[in-house]
Amino acid sequence: MFCISGKCGTSGGTECTQPCTWIGHCCGDPCQTENDCDGSLVCVNGKCSAGSSDDTTVRPTVRTTAGTSGGSSGTCLPSGILRGTNTNCNTENMSECCQAGKTYDQYRCSPSSTSSAILTLNSFQEGGDGGGAGACFGHFYPDTQRVVALSTGWYNGGSRCGKTITINGNGRTTTAVVIDECDSVNGCDAEHVGQPPCRYNIVDGSPAVWTALGVPERDRGEMNISWSG
Repeated sequence: MFCISGKCGTSGGTECTQPCTWIGHCCGDPCQTENDCDGSLVCVNGKCSAGSSDDTTVRPTVRTTAGTSGGSSGTCLPSGILRGTNTNCNTENMSECCQAGKTYDQYRCSPSSTSSAILTLNSFQEGGDGGGAGACFGHFYPDTQRVVALSTGWYNGGSRCGKTITINGNGRTTTAVVIDECDSVNGCDAEHVGQPPCRYNIVDGSPAVWTALGVPERDRGEMNISWSG
């Protein structure tokens, strides 16, 4: 589901009644940590819920890409906690803003499987919600160019910079070039335009990527995808 005009809804479908405050997962959508859910929801038994998580909050381990976990256990666990601060935030594309005092998981790993990822929306233009220039080449990119940023583990120290990946979603397939890191460790500062760390399974795509996948502008935000490359 997507966050559409403050309500959860499906691509091309009608809005439902569950409220949402930012482009996070809506009620009933799958989650692995509370950061995978809308700011007003919690992760309970693998699904975003409006109820109390108590001791049932699900934080399952995930197999990691070789060489990206920083350990030998083969599991993707938070590497630390970042406490949010109030920082000027760019809310273009309904980006989430850090909340003072809220804690955000930090990850240096990503799943080894790329068959279950989340496509998010980002502008890599100068002044856009992507913040500074792309980490790979120090350039900005127009919204009409198919480019992506990958979560820290998949970015893997820049080893995928300049590579073309294939993205499958919404019943369509497209390609995009990796030009940036979606930082899963740092955030809530000016460099990251007041936004929290990226989740560990994100492909942050330009508007052109969403266009190529046939998603109308009103439905853009988050979408389950697979990718390779």
